[in-house]
Amino acid sequence: MSAAAPLDLRRPPADPRVQHVLMLRERIDKTARNGKPYAILKLGNASGEITANAWEEHLPDLQGIGAGALLQVIGEFETREGKRQLKLTRVTALPPGHLSRDEILAQFVPRISQDPQQLWDKIDGWCAAMPTTLRAAVESVFRDDPFRVQFAESPGATRGHHAMVGGLLLHTCEVAEIARASVAAMQGDVHLVTAGALLHDIGKVQAYSVDVAGFDYAPAGHLLGHIVLGSLMLQQRLATLPPHTLSADQRLELHHFIQSHHGIPEYGAAVRPMTLEAELLHHADQASAKGNDFNEAVIDPDLFPTDDLSFSAKRSWRLERRVWKRDHEWE
Repeated sequence: MSAAAPLDLRRPPADPRVQHVLMLRERIDKTARNGKPYAILKLGNASGEITANAWEEHLPDLQGIGAGALLQVIGEFETREGKRQLKLTRVTALPPGHLSRDEILAQFVPRISQDPQQLWDKIDGWCAAMPTTLRAAVESVFRDDPFRVQFAESPGATRGHHAMVGGLLLHTCEVAEIARASVAAMQGDVHLVTAGALLHDIGKVQAYSVDVAGFDYAPAGHLLGHIVLGSLMLQQRLATLPPHTLSADQRLELHHFIQSHHGIPEYGAAVRPMTLEAELLHHADQASAKGNDFNEAVIDPDLFPTDDLSFSAKRSWRLERRVWKRDHEWE
């Protein structure tokens, strides 16, 4: 393994030279106009990803190598046609089993920068403050240790907002913070909307898979989706509570948060929000997702390949617009 310091793929480096280990996220084999083979490689580590072309002279060292492989990369950063990429000098595949799954997830798969324990402390504190019945319902899910391990590792999406190890945990806390403030301003039930925020995306632990190559949809995610999976999970967990802990209407209201949080059927909601708390939960979910999109856009090297740009070089596919990165400060 290279002894070099971790490489930040999101910020233009002072030294363009690269001699680091990166993960192969995706490989697309193609043929150039001159008939010679080459491959487009998407390479990444915990900070992000970058594209490199592997030309004919590099391909023998990449024979049989696909997504998830660790590559020792030598080359330098360059900007071509407004896009920053790696120009390879040499690339060598490391032998399988060089690192454990946990080591690979820590070093080569994007993850949140926040301390997960601090996020869990928030969740546990919110639960502890809930009325007895509501607390029992939420803790039927969140007091399960195997669930907490899955929840802490899951991304908020396979690509897009919060697509990081721990992204679901961070997104859930952001949604809860935004929803709690909004509902308090509108004189609604803060504890109830907190419960909805904590439960709204629980189905993602079954909808998404996390492995050394990154994030993908699990079979259940393809076939059912996280909204249906979330309600099924909640139904199973509520069935473990003593009889009559919750009324039928209370159970329905918790399911309503899950089923309506996407806002409208065109975006995947089974129904539109029908309470103040459900409506504001939907907007909090959107605020967290779009806020993350903006935060990541201004450090995206594809959008800002050079430091001198104020407006992104192209439209963000996540935001469907160009982005302004202000260069002034407010004092």
